[in-house]
Amino acid sequence: MFIQTESTPNPATLKFLPGQTVLDVGTADFPTPEAAGSSPLAQRLFAVDGVEGVFFGMDFVTITKADAVDWDHIKPALLGAIMEHYQSGQSVMGEDHKPVSGHATHEGEDSAIVDQIKELLDTRVRPAVAQDGGDITFHGFERGVVYLHMQGACAGCPSSTLTLKMGIENLLRHYIPEVTEVRPVAA
Repeated sequence: MFIQTESTPNPATLKFLPGQTVLDVGTADFPTPEAAGSSPLAQRLFAVDGVEGVFFGMDFVTITKADAVDWDHIKPALLGAIMEHYQSGQSVMGEDHKPVSGHATHEGEDSAIVDQIKELLDTRVRPAVAQDGGDITFHGFERGVVYLHMQGACAGCPSSTLTLKMGIENLLRHYIPEVTEVRPVAA
């Protein structure tokens, strides 16, 4: 098994490509070791000292490290943990895992606008941020303001504010006149 790694715009986050499917559908975010209970792979990765976050996409694993830890010191252990996991035959997620789109539900008078926002996120934004090892999902829409949740490499990335304001906000405002602003939300 050969696992490739790619840097991301977030220096604290590295993208691992195991050359196999990680998740069949959706994404999974584990911002803390306690959140990893439903995933044998995430638990194995959090067992490596210095791991602060784990995120799964369709064909990648994104790992965020502590600032005090150097990639040169933990990368071999992480590669070993991923390899061991796939060789063990265990599933990536526990049996109780139910894939979701990641978007929050929205009911009410703005539902047509929200459907447009989600469609643009799914077709234009999410594929691009997945290339960088992250994900951005819809959290809410209120009085022209779109609230988005950033995960994986996008969470805490120095360029995430620029991506939100210059990229996503401009895209949504161009296609949906009712959108006036885009703001990030915490998990």
